[in-house]
Amino acid sequence: MSDEIIGLLGFLAALLLIAFGVPVAVALGGVGVLGFALVNGWVGAKFILGSAPFEAIFPYTLSVIPLFLMMGVFATHCGLSRDLYRAANVLVGWMRGGLAIATIFACAGFGAICGSSLATVATIGRVSMPEMRAAGYSDRLSSASIAAGGTLGVLIPPSILLIIYGLLTEQSIGQLFIAALIPGLLATALYALSVIVQVRLKPELASVSPPAKDGSRLRDLASAWPAAMIFLVVIGGIQVGLFSPTEAAAIGALGAAAVALTRGALSRRVLWSSAVDVVTLTGMIFFITVGATLFNYFIETTGLPQFLIRTIGTLGLSDFGVLLIIIVFYLVLGCFMDSMAMIFLTVPFIFPVVNALGFDPIWFGVLVVSVAEIGLITPPIGMNLFVLQGVVPSLSSRTVMHGIVPFLIADLARLVLLVAFPALCLWLPSLGQ
Repeated sequence: MSDEIIGLLGFLAALLLIAFGVPVAVALGGVGVLGFALVNGWVGAKFILGSAPFEAIFPYTLSVIPLFLMMGVFATHCGLSRDLYRAANVLVGWMRGGLAIATIFACAGFGAICGSSLATVATIGRVSMPEMRAAGYSDRLSSASIAAGGTLGVLIPPSILLIIYGLLTEQSIGQLFIAALIPGLLATALYALSVIVQVRLKPELASVSPPAKDGSRLRDLASAWPAAMIFLVVIGGIQVGLFSPTEAAAIGALGAAAVALTRGALSRRVLWSSAVDVVTLTGMIFFITVGATLFNYFIETTGLPQFLIRTIGTLGLSDFGVLLIIIVFYLVLGCFMDSMAMIFLTVPFIFPVVNALGFDPIWFGVLVVSVAEIGLITPPIGMNLFVLQGVVPSLSSRTVMHGIVPFLIADLARLVLLVAFPALCLWLPSLGQ
């Protein structure tokens, strides 16, 4: 059996293990070590088992992960999500379907200082779902707008998935953040447009809320300035070269902590809870990183990426045809797998193929994260759908899945635009060069 076939079987084995519920780190690390031993012998496997874990978590750039997680945790505790929702409600809440659009805008804002889709859904869901129910919105539109809006936390920088992609492919995290900004805003606009079309076709899905009084409107708008300031300092500082992504993450975490402190939300209990959350999430990501590093050694030593490049060359497919196959592969995989697991599992052998075809790695990173984002709301394993049901136990799976379809159509439209116009991703990064 050739090394390339062993590599392909190893990928399928890891995929099956993850599908059957084996932890991602264990599946990738176990397959990586066993596969490497099969190809190179146990002496080589023992060597990488002793050296790879240190190499995986030693790089200084990994410190950006706990810092951005800390920023998101503090932002959650100090009530920035409610402030963002109220400010968005002032802007669009008076429209039919305006509360759903405000929810999407709030998810975009909170995702920009949180970086986690699941945290965005859980936090905004607790704030907006009762408001929409009280206003007479259907659960179908309300739940779907929260689940879809939550995916913006993956794409709008800072994004944990973009950080992981940058680390796996050795691309600039700052460039990835800037490149994802316009696609993130585009996703927000398309989701809002989806709501407008839905309520125009079926007015019974949402009511029209009376406008708030002028005094409360100004207060609600003003309450969102801390979140806006944190986002502008972090992303603007990276764009103009004032500081690196790691320094930006530290400043963002400090800013969120300062907001929590001034609001009296930084008690000992909150500090302890925040520390536990950050350490737990960081440990999980680092553990998966170690497993993925072991898996990468195995994939590289089998020559699977080079084998795929040669095979594609013999098939005579156009570059666009190969890209279309990759996108469909990710869309199908996203129906059954968590987005982080998908990135860790596939990027080691997909990225060399994309690089060989001459596609821009920054553009492809945003595209991959966009597709992974779609997986978060794609039945049957869309993680956002399950998180929302955990926040609102009275929701049925049928209601959420039925309501999410128009938002999936908006996602597919965005993918078409990103493929057709790569400048949507690459224009802003080019300004800083």
